[in-house]
Amino acid sequence: MSERDGCGDGLYGDGAPDCIPPRVSRGRRSGVILPGGGGGGQDSDTILLESVKAAPRRSSIIKDPSVQKVGGGRKKTVSFSSMPSEKKVSSAADCLAFMQGGCELKKIRPNSRMYCRFYTLDTDLSCLRWEPSKKDSERARLDVSTIREVRTGKSTETFLHNGPLSEHLAEEAAFSIIHGDEYQSLDLVALSADVANIWVTGLRYLLAHPSIIGGVGGGCGVVAGGPGDGGGLAVEGSLGSKMRREWLAAEFALVDEDGYGIVSEDVAVTTVCKLCPGIKEAKVRLRFKEIQRSKEKLTSHVTREEFQEAFCELCTRPDVYFLLVQLSQDRECLDPQDLRLFLETEQGLSLATTEGCWELLKRYEPSAQGRERGLLGLDGFARYLQSPECQLLDPEHLGVCQDMNLPLSHYYISTSYRSYLLDDQVHGRADLGGLIKALQSGCRCLELGVTDGPEGEPLLGVDYGPDVSRHHHHLHHHHAPVTIRSALEVVNKYAFLTSQYPLLLYLCHRCSPGQQRTMAHHLKKVFGSRLYTPDAQHVSLGGRATTLPSPEQLKGRILLVGKKLPPEEEGSDGEVSEEDEEIGGGGPLAGRRMTIPGEEELGVVLVVPPPSQPRKLSLHRELSDLVAVARTSSRSFYAQRGSYKQTQQQSPPSSPSSPGSPVPLELPYWRMCSLGEGEAGRLTSESPEDLVVFTKRTLTRVRPSSVRLDSSNPNPQGYWKGGVQLVALNQQTPGAMLDLHRGRFTQNGGSGYVLRPAVMRDEVSYFSAHTHGCVPGVPPQTLRIKVISAHNLPKPQGSGAKGEVIDPYVVLELHGVPADCAEQRTRTAAQNQDEPMFDETFEFQVNMPELALLRFVVLDDDYIGDDFIGQYSVAFDCLQPGYRNVPLLGLAGDPLPHTSLFVHVAITNRRGGGKAQRRGLSVRRVGRRGREYVSLRHTGIKALDEVFKQAGGPLKEATDLREDAQCSTAGFKDQCGLPTVAKLKQCIQSLATRLQSPEGAMGATMLLREGYPCLEPQVSLSEATRKLLSAYDTMISAQKQLIENADGVQERIDQVHREGMDLHEDLSRLCEKEGLKGRKMNKAVESFTWNITVLKGQSDLLRGAKMDSLDALRQLALACEACGLTSSSSNSSNSFSTAELHYSSHLASGRRSSTHGNGRV
Repeated sequence: MSERDGCGDGLYGDGAPDCIPPRVSRGRRSGVILPGGGGGGQDSDTILLESVKAAPRRSSIIKDPSVQKVGGGRKKTVSFSSMPSEKKVSSAADCLAFMQGGCELKKIRPNSRMYCRFYTLDTDLSCLRWEPSKKDSERARLDVSTIREVRTGKSTETFLHNGPLSEHLAEEAAFSIIHGDEYQSLDLVALSADVANIWVTGLRYLLAHPSIIGGVGGGCGVVAGGPGDGGGLAVEGSLGSKMRREWLAAEFALVDEDGYGIVSEDVAVTTVCKLCPGIKEAKVRLRFKEIQRSKEKLTSHVTREEFQEAFCELCTRPDVYFLLVQLSQDRECLDPQDLRLFLETEQGLSLATTEGCWELLKRYEPSAQGRERGLLGLDGFARYLQSPECQLLDPEHLGVCQDMNLPLSHYYISTSYRSYLLDDQVHGRADLGGLIKALQSGCRCLELGVTDGPEGEPLLGVDYGPDVSRHHHHLHHHHAPVTIRSALEVVNKYAFLTSQYPLLLYLCHRCSPGQQRTMAHHLKKVFGSRLYTPDAQHVSLGGRATTLPSPEQLKGRILLVGKKLPPEEEGSDGEVSEEDEEIGGGGPLAGRRMTIPGEEELGVVLVVPPPSQPRKLSLHRELSDLVAVARTSSRSFYAQRGSYKQTQQQSPPSSPSSPGSPVPLELPYWRMCSLGEGEAGRLTSESPEDLVVFTKRTLTRVRPSSVRLDSSNPNPQGYWKGGVQLVALNQQTPGAMLDLHRGRFTQNGGSGYVLRPAVMRDEVSYFSAHTHGCVPGVPPQTLRIKVISAHNLPKPQGSGAKGEVIDPYVVLELHGVPADCAEQRTRTAAQNQDEPMFDETFEFQVNMPELALLRFVVLDDDYIGDDFIGQYSVAFDCLQPGYRNVPLLGLAGDPLPHTSLFVHVAITNRRGGGKAQRRGLSVRRVGRRGREYVSLRHTGIKALDEVFKQAGGPLKEATDLREDAQCSTAGFKDQCGLPTVAKLKQCIQSLATRLQSPEGAMGATMLLREGYPCLEPQVSLSEATRKLLSAYDTMISAQKQLIENADGVQERIDQVHREGMDLHEDLSRLCEKEGLKGRKMNKAVESFTWNITVLKGQSDLLRGAKMDSLDALRQLALACEACGLTSSSSNSSNSFSTAELHYSSHLASGRRSSTHGNGRV
C-alpha cells in the first residue's frame, strides 16, 4: 500500500494531513467541533450548530486555516490528540453529540459517482438527514429504526465494483449503513478514520439501545450533561461507564482525607498520574487549570466531578474505546465470554478458557465492582492491551523455543567484532566494559585481539604494525593497559550469565612465542574445565571430524577459534600462513575491483590483492593445542568448491545443495572460514547457492570492512540470506544494523543461537535467495499491519528544537530476501504531540518468513538536529496476530518508558488476501478449471521419474482441498459483505443480525452434526438470507472435506518423499546408468532437489491448512454461542462442550508442529 496522494480536500482524500503545507500556523490541528463542549459564556447549542453548518468542512484545521474560530471563540473539539484543551471521545454521548452537530461525508453511488453531503442526526435520535439534496427534506432522511447493520471498511457491492474510485478511498474511513427489508446500503466515506469511528460507534449504540430513539430527557433519551460528563450531551449511562465513575469516586475518596469532596490540585495530579502511568504531569496540571478558568474559580482545589472529568478526558484512549464498544455490543465492558471470544478470534489464542479469562480480568480490572461481577471495563481493557501479554513479540520466544540438538553449523550465532574498543577502530582504546556489554546482550562469539605487552604479559588490543603500534600506544599512555589475563577473567565471569550455550572466543594475535605460552597458561588457569579442547572431542559428539556437536551438548563450554598447527608437524613451535584478514587472500577474486557494501556513495573501491606472498606467523604448540576450531580464510571455500566441481566430472554428486563427496581434506579439527565484508557480499550475489552448500557443515564468519574506521556496521541480513552463521558487528555502535541483529536473536530467548531455515539445513533442498519464489511449491504469505496509534512519544533525544510539539510518523521496514524487502510509511501526524492517531493499513508479501524481519521506526518530521524517536525490530516468526502493543526502544536498545505503538496484525497465506477490491476476482471467477497446480520436474532418470509420477494425484488433491476451503470461506465472507481478512466472528455477527426477527427470536439454530457446526433454519427466510446460509453450508462442507481427507493425502505425499530420498544415495549410479554427464547431469540433480523441496513444502502446507480449518470450526462454534444461535436444550449444550474438547485436542497436538501457525499460542 502506497502513501496517500494529494493535499487539500480532493475527491479521493481521506481527510488526514497527507501533505503538510510548509510551516503553516502551528496552532490548532486535527479536530471536529463538538456541540456544547465549550466552557462558560459560550453560545447556545442552536447558534453553534448553525455556525458549524455554515463553515467549510475539513478533518484537519491545517488544510483550511480560515476555520480557526467558530462562534466567536475557541471551542473544545472531539479529536484524538493529546492537547489538554481538546476533548476526547470517551463515551457514546460524545459520539451522538458530534453526530447531532453533523459533518460532511462522501456518499458513494453504484454508478461510480461520489457526492459530498452534510449529514446530521436529529435531536430526538430518530433519523439521519443530509443536505443538499434534490429530494425534499422529508425524503432526504433515513429512519434509524430501519437500520439493520453498520459495517466498517469497503465491504459492500458498491465499494467492490467501483474500480478505480474505490481504490483511492481510505479503507479506515469507509463505512456502510445497511437498512430496509431488502438490505439496501448507504455507503459513506468520512474525511478521516476518527470521524468514521464516531459515526459507526454512535449508530451501533442506537441499534443496541432502541428505547432511547425518539425520546428526550427522563433518562431514556438525551439529557444535558453534568459536570462529570465534560459538557455536551449524555445518554443513559452504560454499565461500563457507571462502573468507571464509581471506581474513580472510590479512588478520589482514598485521597480525600477530610471527606469534604475536595482535594488539592497537587493531590489530584498525583492521583491521576498514579492511575494512568506514563501520562505527563504537566498535561494533567494544565487540564485542571483550564477547568478552574472555565468555572472562574478562585481556588485551586479539585472536586470529585472535576477529577472524574479530567481523568476521562486525559486518560481515555479513543482507539481502545471504539474497540471495546465493538466487542461489548455497546455495554462498554466485557464479561468472560466476550473476552474469550476476543482472545480466540482476534488474538489467535485458540486454547483460551473461561477460567483463564476470569484470572486475566481480575488481574487487570482496577475497579472492585468489576472484579466482583466479572466485568472488564475501559481502563482494565486498556491496561491489558498495554501489558506484556499483548506485546507484538510472542511470549513463547522469550525463552529458548527451538531445537538445540542440531550441529552448530545449523544456527545463526550472535557475534561481536572488537567490542573491547571504545570509539573508532584506529584511536579507540581497549576497555573491559565493551566485553561485559556484549556478553550481557547474548553474544556467543567474542573477538579478542592480543598484542605483546611489557614484562612478558600479553595485552588486549589491536596490533596495526610497528609504526602504528607505537603511535597507538603513545596516544593512550595515560590510560592503563588491559592485560589479557584480566580480559579472560571478565569473560569467565560473564560468559554464561545470559546464555548457557557455548561461547566461541575468536583469537587474533601477533604475539611472540613466549607471550603465546603465557597466554596459553592464562587460558587453562582461568577457564579450567570450561575450556573445550580437542582432546575432549569424542566420536559420539560429532561422528565425523567435520560434523560439529550441538549447542545442547556444548552447554557451559568455551571454544577457542584461532590458527592451528598441522597435526603432522612436530616441535614446540611452527609457522602458519596469515592471509590478509580484510580482503580474504584473493582466490578467484584476485585483482578484481570491489565496492564495499554501504560505502558506494563514498566511492571507496578496493582491489583484491594477489595471494602470492602470504605472511607467516610463528605459532606456539601449547597455544595451538588449545584451539578447538581452526580459523581459515576464503581459500577453504574456493578449495572445496573446486574439489566439488572436479568430483562432478568424475562421478555425479549426491545433490547440488548437499555435496556428498568429501572435502579435499578431512581435517582432524573443526574449521571456521573467515570472510571479509566485500568478498562475502560478492559471494552472496554471484554464488549464493555455493555459499549455502558450504555453510551446511562449515562455520563461516563475516567481519566488517577495514574502511569502517568509525566502527560502523554492515547489513547482516545480506549475509544471513547466504547462510553465513556469524556476522560480526560492532556492538558498541548503535543503529539500524544493530537493531536488526537484536531482532534476529530475540526470537530464541536471547540465547545467542537461532536455528537457520530448513532449506539451509536439509541434506536435499532447493533454495535461491534471488528468485521471487525462494522455496518452490510454497506460496508467499501476506502480512497486513494496521498502525492505529502511538502513545507517550518523547522528543527526539538529539533534537535541538525547543518546545514539546513533534510531528511524528511511522516507517515500516521489511528486511529479508530481496523479493521481500520493502518500506512504507504513515502520513505525518502534524502537531499531534505524543498521542497521534494514524489508522493506516499496509501490506507486505513475504516469500521467506524464516528470514524476514520487521522494523518499526518512529521519526519526527519537524526536527532540528535529530529525527529519531524510537524503534522496534522483530522476526516475522515471532509476530502475534491481533491487536498488539509495540514497545519502542531508544537508540541504544533501551526501552523507552511507557512509549509504544498500537497495531493490528493479520497474516494470510493467500496472495492479495487483504485487498477487498481483488476479492471478487480471486474468489468468484477462479474455479478449479483455472486453478494453478504445482508440478514436479522431469529428471531424465527413469527410476526417479516413476517415483515422482505417483505424486501427481496427491498434489492436485492437496491443492484442491486447500483452495476449496479458502475460496468457500472467502465466499461466505463476501456474502456477509466483509473483506477476506475479516474474522469469522464478524461474519456470524452479521448473519445473526439478518436472522433475528423484530421480536428478537433467531431464524436459525446451530446444531452439531458429526462434530461440525451446522445452521438449521427455523422459519421461512428471505432469498438473500437463504443465499447466506447456503454459503455457510458450502464453507462447512469444504472444511469437513479438508479435515477428513488431509491426513490420507499427506501420507501419500510423504510416501513419495521417502521413496525419493531412498534413491538419493544411489543418485550417482542412476545418472551413470542413464548416461547423463555434464550439464544434463547437473540439470537432473537440480530437478531432483526441486521435487524433494516441493513435496516437503506441500506436505507442510496441507498440515497447516488442516490446523487452520479446525481453528475455524472452533471460532464458528464460539461465535454462534455468543450470538445466541445455539439451542437452549441441554443436549445441545453437552454436544457443544464435547465439540470444544474435540477441537482443542487437535489444536493442542498439531498447532506447534505446523509451520503456518502464524505465531499463535
